[in-house]
Amino acid sequence: MSVSQGEGPLMTRVPGGRSAAGDGAAVAPSPVRRPRRGGDWRKRLEIGLLAGPAILVFLAFVIFPVVMAAYYGFFKWKGFGPPTDFVGLENYVTILKDPTFHDALRHNGVIVVLSLLLQGPAAVVLALLLNRKIRGRSLIRVLIFVPYVVSEVIVGTGWSLMLQTSGAVNDLLGKVGLEGWAVDWLSDPQVAIWSLMIIITWKYIGFAVILFLAGLQSIPEELHEAAAIDGASYWQAQRAITLPLLGPTIRIWAFLSIIGSLQLFDLVYIIWGQYVAATAGTSTMATYMVANGRNAGNYGFGNAVAVVLFVISLVIALIYQRYVLRRDTEGALTERKK
Repeated sequence: MSVSQGEGPLMTRVPGGRSAAGDGAAVAPSPVRRPRRGGDWRKRLEIGLLAGPAILVFLAFVIFPVVMAAYYGFFKWKGFGPPTDFVGLENYVTILKDPTFHDALRHNGVIVVLSLLLQGPAAVVLALLLNRKIRGRSLIRVLIFVPYVVSEVIVGTGWSLMLQTSGAVNDLLGKVGLEGWAVDWLSDPQVAIWSLMIIITWKYIGFAVILFLAGLQSIPEELHEAAAIDGASYWQAQRAITLPLLGPTIRIWAFLSIIGSLQLFDLVYIIWGQYVAATAGTSTMATYMVANGRNAGNYGFGNAVAVVLFVISLVIALIYQRYVLRRDTEGALTERKK
């Protein structure tokens, strides 16, 4: 912007060749173009058409069942006919005071912690090894991922047969001269939880390995080459470069592992059943829900347990997203915060 001074009042030259008097004369503002309303409605219509079916499915199969479960949780209901025996918060009070539910909740907590401690480091090491050029790498990847795609019924049935007192595991230990290691893998409370963790790790570590391998593909190879030029060893480069850049993938996997551990049901129910699981120390909130809800003929109580399980999972998910996934989600935003 240039200023010219002459005999008359101070003149200010504005962009575009216009001049305005400096003695108080206002410059006429340029007209502001407003977006067409037709374009806004077109965008809203497109969003509605594309997201509408997904929203309807989400409301029908997620939100509506949760609302109905909360509603039935206020009744003592046998599962057929309209609920009429209103008990208020009695079901929820019974759940929170029941020592059996406390044990199931504690077992879920142990499973969450052990899943993170056992599967996470093992999956990272396997992913780093399988990311290198080794002979038979594709076959090893397939063999590690196969247990994840096998049905839980097949996995639970097979492991329950092998871990019985007279099963294949104890028989193998006896043949190799380790009879003292033969224990009751399924009924001993000191051993059963570790048996469950071995099964869970064997079943789900393939998903973690594939997820970490996908994350490793996004790390530029030039960073490792630069580290090698600077004299860093292979494991030093992995610790200083790979693991920090793999952090978002690890945090996503940990979130999925936590939610899956809180909702664990099928393997425990197939291997231990509803009665042995409680005495063996492997019961979960989901098995507690089925044993005291459907199998006991009190569907109202079972719905109340489902609501409690949903609330616990939701609170943990929100806390995890708030304090762990926050920087990952903020880094994915493309618009500035106003």
